[in-house]
Amino acid sequence: MQKSTKEKIPGCIRALGIDPGLGSLGYGVVSQVGDRLTCETYGVIKTPKDLSLTKRLFFLYSELKQKMTEYPPDIIAIEKLFFGRNITTAEMVWQARGVILLLAAQLGFEPYELKPSEVKMAVCGYGAAEKGQVQGMVAQLLALEKKPSPDDAADALGIAIAGLSMAALDNNILKGY
Repeated sequence: MQKSTKEKIPGCIRALGIDPGLGSLGYGVVSQVGDRLTCETYGVIKTPKDLSLTKRLFFLYSELKQKMTEYPPDIIAIEKLFFGRNITTAEMVWQARGVILLLAAQLGFEPYELKPSEVKMAVCGYGAAEKGQVQGMVAQLLALEKKPSPDDAADALGIAIAGLSMAALDNNILKGY
């Protein structure tokens, strides 16, 4: 996990990106001042497999709430998921997403819900980019020495970057650009 100061720089926008999952939830906090992006922290929250579903969801809720207390975000971005075959896996992820959306609502946020192709477009400029390309661009945009890992955390950083991009677009629309 990468970590820098928890105190916000004046004029900065802080985004929390979340790659939802029940067993492993990726999170990444990226701040932006002007056109400069900085990685503040990233990692994964792993739920103990021996806990019941209810307790695993509560564990995710509690841990993510703690991260949001440590690094208070201005915006939250979460990946919107589409599953084809494995309904059981999809159901678990959807339940985790529900907990994340509930926490966001309790804290007064309306999160950006981004499709994987939208994250790839925001990070790489190409909506069908390969995972390695996205991780490489995330590392480059955040001036990291190496590609972030594990994958869930790297994805969360990309989601945070895409959330900042969407927030900038919304602000430009509000200003009439």
